[in-house]
Amino acid sequence: MQPAISIANLSKTYATGFEALKGVNLDIRHGEIFALLGPNGAGKTTLISIVCGIVNPGSGKVLADGHDIVTDFRAARSLIGLVPQELTTDAFESVWGTVSFSRGLFGKPKNPDYIEKILRDLSLWDKRDNKIMTLSGGMKRRVMIAKALSHEPKILFLDEPSAGVDVELRRDMWEVVRRLRDSGVTIILTTHYIEEAEEMADRVGVINKGQLVLVEEKSVLMRKLGRKELTLQLQEPLSEIPQSVADFALELSGDGSELTYSYDTQGERTGITRLFKALEAEGIRFRDLATKQSSLEEIFVNLVSRKQ
Repeated sequence: MQPAISIANLSKTYATGFEALKGVNLDIRHGEIFALLGPNGAGKTTLISIVCGIVNPGSGKVLADGHDIVTDFRAARSLIGLVPQELTTDAFESVWGTVSFSRGLFGKPKNPDYIEKILRDLSLWDKRDNKIMTLSGGMKRRVMIAKALSHEPKILFLDEPSAGVDVELRRDMWEVVRRLRDSGVTIILTTHYIEEAEEMADRVGVINKGQLVLVEEKSVLMRKLGRKELTLQLQEPLSEIPQSVADFALELSGDGSELTYSYDTQGERTGITRLFKALEAEGIRFRDLATKQSSLEEIFVNLVSRKQ
């Protein structure tokens, strides 16, 4: 079966000279939730904007279920729904009116039953006659999803779907996305929230500085991301790491005042208790300790450096 989205050697340089994408290759499977992770400015929005026909590609090829997004634009675009990061809705229109209008823009015949189903699925049915301006930010986000689904797309792009959304509403949003996937819609979401990818995605792609650094099954990537650092501030500086604790792969700071231990939070055992016992046996005392989870930025930099 051909992929839902096939991207081959896609590049984009803007008129300013900024190179937003550099030879991106990616296949997205039918019926999966694919999370595209990256820091601000990494190229996430440019990538989905090209696939959705908003931005012209510089070079390369993109197919939506086999339809070229440039030479067969109408067929490709009819398969795609897009929920942008910005809340752009007609404030004075009703929920029913704006969703129905979006369906008409794609040349679809009126189908009140389908519009009702969307609104019920998104918990908007009770708000169908409300003007958009009266809704909360979370409800407006749901209306954006309803608009994107109005023409019955098979592929849905969500650009930072939980940006500016509180934790409780974010979890509601995740449940909506899961139900869409279960109904057969392929979901591609961009996010910089690790927990969002961990909660929802089947596969995860990491993009940094316009380059797709890696694509992994979620479980594999989470193991890579699940590392922490434990830093011990020593009472007395060390000139070197004793041989008795060398197996812990400790790092000693330049002035010898700190020991750093890296461990896997996903493992059955962190090894910290064993480390403390070994340090005590060696007579190494510490006056303070701190733990640090690698930031997403640091993870991206490490991944990029390993790929170069």
